[in-house]
Amino acid sequence: MDMITLSNGVRIPQLGFGVFQVPPDDTQRAVEQAIAIGYRHIDTAAAYNNEAGVGAAVRASGLPRDELFVTTKLRNGEHGYESALTAYDETLQRLGLDYADLYLVHWPNPTMDRYVDSWRALERIQAEGRVRAIGVSNFLPEHLDRLAKESEIVPAVNQIELHPTYQQHELTELCREQSIAVEAYSPLGQGGDLDHRVLASIADAHDATPAQVVLRWHLQLGHIVIPKSVNRERIRANFELGGFELTDAELAAVSGLEAGNRLGSDPRTFAISQIR
Repeated sequence: MDMITLSNGVRIPQLGFGVFQVPPDDTQRAVEQAIAIGYRHIDTAAAYNNEAGVGAAVRASGLPRDELFVTTKLRNGEHGYESALTAYDETLQRLGLDYADLYLVHWPNPTMDRYVDSWRALERIQAEGRVRAIGVSNFLPEHLDRLAKESEIVPAVNQIELHPTYQQHELTELCREQSIAVEAYSPLGQGGDLDHRVLASIADAHDATPAQVVLRWHLQLGHIVIPKSVNRERIRANFELGGFELTDAELAAVSGLEAGNRLGSDPRTFAISQIR
């Protein structure tokens, strides 16, 4: 399994398994399947309402805790210094784990204007040794620039919407300049990017699926990537990416699909506390 070394030296599996919109009652089963297939990085969030199922699957796996990488996130309604400290304690209780490997501020939520205070709470949690790495999600250049001016630690990760038709070049370049690892959610464009003929052609050349081509594109560009599915065969197919590599021309062809096609919410305005 390919690994990415974060700026603080923590190593994260480059390919993970996401549980966004996986119903709470299905989460443990889906994560147990993913772990059995070989995934060692699981991504959840307080706002997904399924942290308990992730933690149950981690405990049921029988694997040593340090062989699994668990990411979770602070939801919008818990921004603020003291609120974020309390929220992390509650997240660990729901997970049933002693620590998370990566804790992210899920959205900047600028209308509340407390993301810097929230970030300082994450800095404290890391200083106390209760989380291995801290980062952000959906932070745009202006949010990263403010953190750089008003806090001590640069985020290890920025998890953002990123797929062939929405690549956020300015943001990803800024992250690279600041040694912030880029993590892609909705990496397949929620399936909508997979119908392009260029992907079908590349897939045929490698005896692969369009989804496998897109995931391989992410990996070769250095993105951390967290596809999600509750279908066992798709979970397996998304993991089995070691049999081929894209040429430079094929990488360029996939990158050429950029269309400004954002599917998710605008980080400048998104303020909903709970995602269900």
